[in-house]
Amino acid sequence: MRLKIKVILFAVVPLALSLAVIATAVFRQQSLLAERERALVEASILDAKHAELRHYVELALSTVAPWYREGHDDDTGRRAALARLSRLDYGQDGYFFVYDLDGRNLMHPRQPELTGHSQWELRDPRGEPTVQRLIETARNGGGYVEYLWERPSTGVVERKLGYVVSLPRWNWMIGTGIYLDDVTTTLADLDRQSAANIRDTMAWIAACAVVGVLAIGGCGLALNLSEQRIANQKLRRLALQALQSQEEERARLARELHDGSSREFESIRAAIERAAGDDDFAAARRQIDAALTRFRGAEDKLREISHRLRPLMLDELGLPASLMRIAADFSSDTGIHTEVQLPEHARDLPEHVVTVLFRVAQEALTNIARHSQATRAWITLAQNEGDITLSMRDNGVGFRPATERKAGEPGIGLRTMRERLDSIGGTMSLHSSATGTQIEARVPRAAALPRQHDPDSNPGWMTPGCLPRVAGDPGRDSASQARALAPDFGLPREVIADASPSCESSCDTSNKIQT
Repeated sequence: MRLKIKVILFAVVPLALSLAVIATAVFRQQSLLAERERALVEASILDAKHAELRHYVELALSTVAPWYREGHDDDTGRRAALARLSRLDYGQDGYFFVYDLDGRNLMHPRQPELTGHSQWELRDPRGEPTVQRLIETARNGGGYVEYLWERPSTGVVERKLGYVVSLPRWNWMIGTGIYLDDVTTTLADLDRQSAANIRDTMAWIAACAVVGVLAIGGCGLALNLSEQRIANQKLRRLALQALQSQEEERARLARELHDGSSREFESIRAAIERAAGDDDFAAARRQIDAALTRFRGAEDKLREISHRLRPLMLDELGLPASLMRIAADFSSDTGIHTEVQLPEHARDLPEHVVTVLFRVAQEALTNIARHSQATRAWITLAQNEGDITLSMRDNGVGFRPATERKAGEPGIGLRTMRERLDSIGGTMSLHSSATGTQIEARVPRAAALPRQHDPDSNPGWMTPGCLPRVAGDPGRDSASQARALAPDFGLPREVIADASPSCESSCDTSNKIQT
């Protein structure tokens, strides 16, 4: 996974999600606190308004008390009481009003046109019967009523909180009211302040998010540059190791050609020259026969060198047959008994995947021969839920993975295997103990998808059992064919452990060997 994607997935995305959750929680909590504060402020203001109205009405009652308590129930006493009430006010829009309990207005100092007229059917813009509600509250012992009424100073209908009481003997309702515009203004200011606080908090969270993302981006950039430098160093070291390996391989090939094939060809040339100068036909024939024998040996030696570089079987018959061949060569060269286990069902693999798995198997066998002191080895090729797994195991002495290389010097064998698998998206795991070592190479399903090719091209990975079917013998199952073909690969029949039961449904004629 690229570093940029890692930074986004494991740093930026969790940070963004965390900040989003925090922002949501803070916004919700602040909104709830603002609502509670608004309700508390509104209740506090209304409580103060209630007390104020009650005091005003008590003042009005004390004003008319001399006439009401002394029994002046005639029109003269009532008019005197109304005249005294009309002169009471508290501010531009603070006044008292008097209605009889039938809804007729008896006094309204700010709207005198209402005096003497019944307002029983009067309704506010919401359709509420205003005067009826006031009278009903007064009949029930008095109390507070919130209603809509025209403000005398502006002519605008506004919310008003009134307090009314009744004088039953006179059949009166006395009341006053306070307009609630100051309450609305105070609450609106409080809402604006709360919204501003929430915006400031969200801005701080956003700023923290930006700073966090920039910090992560900066750290990611620094890490990217650091990893790039490390990768470049590893690449240069690997390139140097590859060049050294190439030079070592060339030197080995040169020695093999000089010490083996070159001398054989010189011997063959000398024998042919002697035969050409020999007058005895029978002796010349024997020398030519000997030269032919040495020529065939030299030819086999060259074929062996070519096979070690890249077996033609890998291109012609696929990975399983090549694994069988290198297992046979390994057993022959080292004396370590090697078993090959093959899958029952498989599919085509891309050529580069086949090559990587083959080279990993080669390197693993080389390490077993050099370091393990093993007597047995196992090569297992398997397909597990779409993934391709190649496992190499031995019963040797094992080693500690932490000490698999000298300090600061990566082991070229294990490092090369990891690098090869990394190049195709695969992974390698290593397990070692005193009873042996196991190396497992895993290629994921996506990397192991078959490539498109025409029917005549190399399949790369043969189908069930990964072994060719012998033409003309369709009745034999895959396990029997594997054991029948084992000698052709230089393997004893018992080496093949788990060949597939049938190839009928998956192997086409392009995988057959003509015999």
